[in-house]
Amino acid sequence: MAPRFQVKSSMKSLEHELHCPVCKDIVKQPVVLPCQHSVCLLCAAEVLVANGYPPPELPPDPKSPASTPNTRSPRQARRPAPRAEPRPIDRVLRSGPHPPSPSTPRSPGYGPHPGRRRKEGPAPAMMFPCAPCGREVELGEKGLGDCLRNLTLERIVERYRHTVSLGSVAVTCQFCKPPHALEATKGCGDCRANFCNECFKLYHPWGTPRAQHEHILPTLNFRPKVLTCPDHEQEKLQFYCRSCQRLLCPLCKLRRAHGGHKVLPVAQAYQALKEKITKEMNYILSNQDTVLAQITQLESGITQTEVNGVAAREQLAQSIRDLTAALAERHAALTQALEAARQRRGEALGAQVAERRALMEHAGLMAFTQELLKETDQPCFVQAARQTHSRLSKAIDSLQHFSLAADPSFRHFQLDVSKELKLLTELNFTQAPFAPVIDTQRTLAYDQLFLCWRLPPDSAPAWHFSVEYRRRGVVPGGGGARGGPRAGPAAARWGWQRRDEVSGGSAVVDRLEMDSVYVLRVRGCNKAGYGEYSEEVYLHTPPAPVLNFYLDSRWGLHADRLVVSKEQRCARSVPGLSLLQAADHALTSCHLTSDLLVGDVAITQGRHYWACSVEPGSYLVKVGVGLESKLQEWFHLPQDMASPRYDPDSGHDSGAEDALDSAPPFCFLTMGMGKIYMPQHNYHHHNNHGNGVRDPITNGNGPAPPTGLTYPLPPRLGVCLDFEKGRVTFYDAHSLRPLWEGHVDCSGPVCPAFCFIGGGALQLQELVANRNADQTPVRRVTIQPRVSGLNNNN
Repeated sequence: MAPRFQVKSSMKSLEHELHCPVCKDIVKQPVVLPCQHSVCLLCAAEVLVANGYPPPELPPDPKSPASTPNTRSPRQARRPAPRAEPRPIDRVLRSGPHPPSPSTPRSPGYGPHPGRRRKEGPAPAMMFPCAPCGREVELGEKGLGDCLRNLTLERIVERYRHTVSLGSVAVTCQFCKPPHALEATKGCGDCRANFCNECFKLYHPWGTPRAQHEHILPTLNFRPKVLTCPDHEQEKLQFYCRSCQRLLCPLCKLRRAHGGHKVLPVAQAYQALKEKITKEMNYILSNQDTVLAQITQLESGITQTEVNGVAAREQLAQSIRDLTAALAERHAALTQALEAARQRRGEALGAQVAERRALMEHAGLMAFTQELLKETDQPCFVQAARQTHSRLSKAIDSLQHFSLAADPSFRHFQLDVSKELKLLTELNFTQAPFAPVIDTQRTLAYDQLFLCWRLPPDSAPAWHFSVEYRRRGVVPGGGGARGGPRAGPAAARWGWQRRDEVSGGSAVVDRLEMDSVYVLRVRGCNKAGYGEYSEEVYLHTPPAPVLNFYLDSRWGLHADRLVVSKEQRCARSVPGLSLLQAADHALTSCHLTSDLLVGDVAITQGRHYWACSVEPGSYLVKVGVGLESKLQEWFHLPQDMASPRYDPDSGHDSGAEDALDSAPPFCFLTMGMGKIYMPQHNYHHHNNHGNGVRDPITNGNGPAPPTGLTYPLPPRLGVCLDFEKGRVTFYDAHSLRPLWEGHVDCSGPVCPAFCFIGGGALQLQELVANRNADQTPVRRVTIQPRVSGLNNNN
């Protein structure tokens, strides 16, 4: 009995999985929707009719066993046909919005697809509201006709009914006499009928083809043996399309719609899916302790939810009581102030009324004055009349300039509660902050990562923020990373890292690897907990350690044409009076003055990176590097840029012909007027003049203009010098996209150099680490020690 009880208990637990999401009862003749959920066929038809679709055509009632000439018995032929009970769908169709009639077009429901006239548009696809999905799924042009019956679920339901509800639903033999019909013990899938033992032997004698029929458990719902294609009748579904995730028949496989798709034999798909499900089931069964622990945790969560819900409700009531008490207290204070003002104004107006009544003819002051005028003794009259005269003068002045002593309107005592009412109307529970918005204009990667963000205007305030970052290419939780076999340690080190309790709207992330892409995100936190994450932002760290230097203004600086800021990080070139005077004497050529600035560092080894920004309105600005000795020679030999028709040094007498393979002493990239010019040739094949002094501005051999391309000026330009290889690479510093690469002679110390032609401005990129520190220019140094980090501060 124990095994049978366990099987019955196990089958009993299946009941929840066998319910139809529409009628909440055990499914009957289920069909599979495109979203892979199963519903009763009748329920699906009722839902479609209730949503205004035409009534679909349904197969015969599954409770009525089919009767064919091969299975009809003489005893059954004499029996009157049972009266069929009306189906629920028939009641819906009779009362629905689309009653069936000859004029109603044939429905795209469960059955053959109706024909359409040529040039008519495609029939609108049916949308079925799937309750488990919470959305509408598209059934296609044929509606329920495209949905296959879930025969596997029907078999599970049959086993469930016979195991759990055995004896509650009696299935009688269809071939016994009606008064003495026995209970059916077998069903025949080919005859689609139920038999008792005697009738089964009678209608399936040995030695006949009927003896080979498949016998099943008694049932009221006979199913087809195999699934057939809804588009091609009698065609078995022998293939499975992995791209469409649909079963196909041999004819559907040949359709153009499945061209190029991954189509497998159904046996192979069956085996693969069965192995996956078996592995997944075994994994869950092997982790029953985890399931039980999670169930315990969830039950504890339910208990905590109830406790915390009661506490939150009490806190809500207390908050409302506090608000009510505060309103009552304020109401009493405002009422008291209003009453005091009313009393003061009433007293003032009352005193004014008393004064006016005293001016009546036979009362008060007038009566006293009349009696005073009767006095004939002159000295006594003069003595007594002086006060009366003063009072009468004031009364006359009051009559001529009458005004109320107090304002009776109480206009200043109107209470404006619009703002408070709005606050009370919007009174709500504390909300977590919305997802922050990353400020991509201020966010950058230099010596360190600088991340800047802000909260949306309608977001709740945040107490602090949590910044998370990881190296791109490393899957959090131990996934693969760049580096092949070392992916495991890299993943452990470079998974999501977090910095909590970050105040303000920015954060600095340091100790990062060079030439790597990092993913960053941020979220806010307040009393309600953490909010949603911001959109992830990707930042590329520099390809070499960052070089920190300042502009050196001690070399040939023309104060009237070039201005360097106090911090020595910004320079601006303004054409001065000398250029105006030179242009006054020029008749056939345009002279432009070139001014050169260098960094206060000299590089002798290693790889270094720095960035700067050029003002888009600059006329011509050159950014690059050069040999320190050649730059000094150029400063000691000042000259002006002449017309392109003039070449001050052709190179024929400088030994350039003997040094064609040596690298040039300068490497510059030209920017101006919002564009950046990138030559197509390499400096290695040009600009070579041996020991002769060349103007670094021309970077050419003669007046022939070089060919190249223009590119929009990036917000920041990056320069990377590889001293050992004598190579200079220019980058778009925002995206670290390489723009151009050239060569430079590194036989001696190399300095960063900047050249101005005409008006322009340049700003060195400030180190993230120095944003909040005092900027003090340092003296000129030479970089010799080995650099081992992202930042090289001098």
